[in-house]
Amino acid sequence: MRVIYDAGPGNAAVARLECDGQPSVGLRWNGDEGRPLGNPQSRGNPTWFIVPAAFQDVVVERVRQLVPESEEEAAYRAMAADTEREAAALDWSNALIGDLNRAAG
Repeated sequence: MRVIYDAGPGNAAVARLECDGQPSVGLRWNGDEGRPLGNPQSRGNPTWFIVPAAFQDVVVERVRQLVPESEEEAAYRAMAADTEREAAALDWSNALIGDLNRAAG
């Protein structure tokens, strides 16, 4: 997953990610002090809404209009450097994998 737009707490975020083995685009509302997990969420973990394929190019084009490519990459590097956020994302991913393994087993 790579966040390509993040308007900050309480605002929208857009990410390029993989869903069912296919490149996809996801949307979500970031958390803030009143709703720290944002929306959507599942089992107390932040999640992403997968944009339907017919709309993905439109969403990515709008991100390009809002964030020039060089700023997009700089924002991604800054977010990747946020070790606390990255650790939380890894914990969530591992929990999801565990849920999938239990469901399949």
